[in-house]
Amino acid sequence: MLSGGVKPAGIRYSVEQGALMISGKFWAMLALGCMSMTGFAAAAQGHKADGPGAPPALEYEAGMRSPVPVPPSERALQTATAELWFQVPGKGRVLEGIIFDENGDLLFCDVTERRVLRLTPDRKLSTVIALDALAPAGLALRQDGRLFIAAVDLAGGKGAILSVESEGGKPHEVVPQEAGYMPDDLFFDAQGGLYFTDFKGSATMPEGGVYYVAPDASFIKPVLPHLAKANGIALSPDGKTLWATEYARNALHRLELAGPATMMPVGSTIAYYFVGPAPDSLEIDADGNVYVAMHRQGRALVFNRNGIPIGQILMPGRDQGAYLKSTSMAISPKTRDCYIVAGDGDGGERSAVFRVRAFSHGVSRPADSGE
Repeated sequence: MLSGGVKPAGIRYSVEQGALMISGKFWAMLALGCMSMTGFAAAAQGHKADGPGAPPALEYEAGMRSPVPVPPSERALQTATAELWFQVPGKGRVLEGIIFDENGDLLFCDVTERRVLRLTPDRKLSTVIALDALAPAGLALRQDGRLFIAAVDLAGGKGAILSVESEGGKPHEVVPQEAGYMPDDLFFDAQGGLYFTDFKGSATMPEGGVYYVAPDASFIKPVLPHLAKANGIALSPDGKTLWATEYARNALHRLELAGPATMMPVGSTIAYYFVGPAPDSLEIDADGNVYVAMHRQGRALVFNRNGIPIGQILMPGRDQGAYLKSTSMAISPKTRDCYIVAGDGDGGERSAVFRVRAFSHGVSRPADSGE
């Protein structure tokens, strides 16, 4: 646990007679969701406006005036609102790529200033490395503790994968700019191979994808090509399921693997289509649940190992437009504490790290401890 004191709000479940039983709060929310759906059914019939001869009218229901109302199909999900844990100094920062290092510190990207930052358990902030031309977008620690950085130039349409000692130093190019990728997120498998997403393309030009770099960097292999701005990536705890988000087409992809970078014959499915903008990075807990940050919605959705939605996490103030740019999260391997980076929506200038309790603790990896 990064800090003592009061535990943050959280989402939880228990298993009774083989069935998933959600806490009492869920049932209250389910009742509210049903009432909300009833309201929408009434709205679908139209409200009679006052006055003779007036036509049926559309009227706002509770919560519909929010810039990012939760879709009706997701309102009954168990919900926890994250707490502010650390306000990042400066204005207009875009934060991305949060992970734990081997000491239990948090590392994350300040895209705006092209820096990788370190936040200690006692909330001391420092710079690990500052890049020159490219901006860091995603991070991963290899088993030997070396830090890998997905770095991009969005305006120039180029990027690279760099590696550096976890305490900083001169970066080394693992995948150079000349290779033609725009790496966004990274994830190592148990063999030391590196999965990365290529953030190229648009909704109508699927030019990105998911790729795999061999442990010795001798080759790069396409795993899931033809995606529209592939973004988040992670492996299940057993390494047999690969998850990826497709930012420009609002999709969550689930791939069953026969081996490193090798898909099962019928192993590729789209587990979920999102409503509104847009799936960003994702995280996995020890139970195999998948947490997807929703960029420009100020929330994260949680799915079980089969891609069924089971919960959501909200940023405080989202209904007023605060912290809508929720991009990435990391769950401690030692506790259920989940840390989320987010920034304000249009017109806001704040950015921060938030804390909430996840369904389960994070996945232990050789390079981290998450104290």
